[in-house]
Amino acid sequence: MVGEAAGRDDRGVERFALVLVLVGVAIGVAVLVERRRRPPAPTNVGHTLPDHLDRRDFARPQAPWLVAVFTSTTCTTCAAVWDKARLLASEDVAVHELEVSAARDLHDRYRITAVPAVVVADDAGVVRATFLGPVTATDLWATVAELREPGTLPTEGCDHGVAEPATTDDHPQ
Repeated sequence: MVGEAAGRDDRGVERFALVLVLVGVAIGVAVLVERRRRPPAPTNVGHTLPDHLDRRDFARPQAPWLVAVFTSTTCTTCAAVWDKARLLASEDVAVHELEVSAARDLHDRYRITAVPAVVVADDAGVVRATFLGPVTATDLWATVAELREPGTLPTEGCDHGVAEPATTDDHPQ
């Protein structure tokens, strides 16, 4: 009798241990499946640029147009963008470079989180065009030309970032 009771206990312990192992494996498999099924945590890759500037913060606030170029000395692309933008300076266009270490307050004020950033604003400070990252001379110069004198660009497929004004057609065909 003693041997039979001990045998039953051993089988009960073995079954209990087997159940524990199976439960552990099931939990492990469930965790792995959940990790693979769950999408990765979102990353913030968006940057925003201002939609209005206080023209008094920049060079020549009385000029009809402002091209503000937010840069950093550690950014190699910034130098190329600045070289293109500074050529736009004229009586009607103020061009202002804002290097982050020299103009940290304005980078913070306008929440500039990435450079190079080019912001083109009118005399009231309303931002009319923006570029984030490298920009070609053609795109930058054409955009400023179109803003200064609408109709400068060809009408077919050459918007260079300048939005067409919304129109309404009272006489549909």
